[in-house]
Amino acid sequence: MKKFILSILFFLITSTSILSQTGHYTNFNKLEYNLYRNNKLIGNHKFDFYRKDGNLEVKSLVEFKISKLGVDLYKYRAESSEIYENNVFSKFSAKTNQNKKKKYVNIVRNMKDKQLSVDGSSYKGPASSEYIVGTWWNHEIVKAKAQISAISGRIIKQDVTFIGKEVINIDGKNYNTLHFNFKSSNEDLPPEKILNTDIWYDEESLLWVKAAFDKTGYWEYRIKYYN
Repeated sequence: MKKFILSILFFLITSTSILSQTGHYTNFNKLEYNLYRNNKLIGNHKFDFYRKDGNLEVKSLVEFKISKLGVDLYKYRAESSEIYENNVFSKFSAKTNQNKKKKYVNIVRNMKDKQLSVDGSSYKGPASSEYIVGTWWNHEIVKAKAQISAISGRIIKQDVTFIGKEVINIDGKNYNTLHFNFKSSNEDLPPEKILNTDIWYDEESLLWVKAAFDKTGYWEYRIKYYN
């Protein structure tokens, strides 16, 4: 059961952005995703975009639970806020309740030396401003050398491969997408901590459409609603 929970958490750690260039998303106000495990709906993830005086705040809420025979085995809830000033990352904060175990992370950009300061449950210290918090909504993540955990601040170095263009269908709607694979640069990590996730973005708008990974079951994020 412990390994099962670690596998779940690792995807959420890497999927809950710090690079700049959010201009692609000026037309988006809300994104909603359904979360499935083995094709069974278990939760959802929502993003709300707030703009004022050239600044952008993206608030996120993800909730899911895993049940068996009517018994809840695992509950998860995380709220976060990321702020961009003039299209450049400024700060990020998140609180997570993981089966009543609380975790947190706060990240601030130092405008003088252009470094990030991370204060999290798993890591406290500096980080490169080229690293990105892994909210998949921001396509800039494909350029980052590392992700910063949006749960605990842990730094996860990554290799990103462009798989190709694909047409995928979600709820009867076709999307022309760009398919990427994200893998941990360090292959010596324990299996439950290795990143190996596929992400699809709409080719024209760069809207995050889908995410998938296979660990103790097949998991998918699928776009439900956007405007």
